[in-house]
Amino acid sequence: MLNSGDTAWVLASAALVMLMTPGLAFFYGGMVRSKSVLNMLMMNFISLAVVGVLWVLYGFSLAFGNDIGGGLLGGFEFVGLQNTVGQLAGFAVAANAQTGVAAVAWPGPDALPVLAFAMFQLMFAVITPALISGAVADRLKFWSWTVFVALWVTIVYFPVAHWVFSFDGFVGADAVGGWIANVSKLGALDFAGGTAVHINAGAAGLALAIVLGRRRGWPKEPMRPHNLPFTLLGASLLWFGWFGFNAGSALTAGDLASVAFTNTMVATSAATIGWLITEQFRDGKPTTLGAASGAVAGLVAITPAAGYVSPLGGIAIGFIAGIVCALAVALKFRFGFDDSLDVVGVHLVGGLVGTLLIGFFGTTSVNSLGANGLFYGGDATQLGKQAIAAFSVLLYSFILTALLALLIKYTMGFRVSDEDEVTGIDETEHAETAYDFSTLRGGGTFSGVHSAVNAAPVAVTASKES
Repeated sequence: MLNSGDTAWVLASAALVMLMTPGLAFFYGGMVRSKSVLNMLMMNFISLAVVGVLWVLYGFSLAFGNDIGGGLLGGFEFVGLQNTVGQLAGFAVAANAQTGVAAVAWPGPDALPVLAFAMFQLMFAVITPALISGAVADRLKFWSWTVFVALWVTIVYFPVAHWVFSFDGFVGADAVGGWIANVSKLGALDFAGGTAVHINAGAAGLALAIVLGRRRGWPKEPMRPHNLPFTLLGASLLWFGWFGFNAGSALTAGDLASVAFTNTMVATSAATIGWLITEQFRDGKPTTLGAASGAVAGLVAITPAAGYVSPLGGIAIGFIAGIVCALAVALKFRFGFDDSLDVVGVHLVGGLVGTLLIGFFGTTSVNSLGANGLFYGGDATQLGKQAIAAFSVLLYSFILTALLALLIKYTMGFRVSDEDEVTGIDETEHAETAYDFSTLRGGGTFSGVHSAVNAAPVAVTASKES
């Protein structure tokens, strides 16, 4: 029968994950220049609108419908979210037959309304393309980005979500799921989306950055964050929402959710420390931007492992990710791709770290459905499965994203003009500016202007490039 406590937890977690997208908008928005902040906020916000509609129309069905392609794509039985409300012939599982509500039997005998599960998974689908936006900040046409989001989630995210999140029997006793998730196929472990969300978005960000080219003036011209309080606020909202992201993925308000919650906290804390220590040795100063970025790196890395490792394993994964991601953000300067806000260094690299380290720190003492890694008496089998899953998603996302970017580039155009980029895409794309400096432009005596300057809020900048 239905468990109202589990249902309440999943719905609350869905709301927490939804908050992560505005949190991400502030995290990214503070890192761009003041003339681009509204565009960055809009690139994230539009993901809520576009993906929210497409998920209902066909996204949930392609991700969680009964497999129609050898573990590659779901079917069409949930188009328009049909067969998810009320008594559904041939679909409702025996555990909830008395209620007449379609439900997911996971984990164990209790059930969830399919709509609760669908809304929870929707928020994952929303934030994944939003993550990509940081790699191409300052230079995209808004409507071209909007079209890209619609095409990308359809061609890349929905199929990958089916691979990673759709388990056999998950939304129906006879339902067949994706090739990565199920032990009858690959059986790789990804608790909350290290592959489907972070590696997926990071690889897409790399492809877009390469296809679209560098910002005008990069890397010679300093492009420092304009508002670090925004960035730290955004990181804090992400940390808060991530408890729903990871602990909510247990889909039950019990011990497994508690483990995932704990690992999310300690891994993020350890990653922040790891990043700041790396900055201290490398640059001589720990920075606010480093603290925010380190926290996000820890959140990314623990996502796939949250329900499969012990708290000590969580600390180790977070600390390693903090160091590795802090070093990885410099790769864009070495290889010459303009990843504006370090999506590749944090999300792609962090996702790889967390996904692969399950093969070392995984333990069935935490989750009997997991596997023992090399440090807990296991062999390299699970590590191999993790690598296959991670690099399959990476290659699929990179190739398909590059093709989509080229299609848009040579049809409707993807980048703004050089003139618009220099002027600022807030004004040229949205006819708005984030900050009103009109008091500095008006007439009056020198003393009046001097007073206005003293009264104006000071933009906070960072000592390192974004």
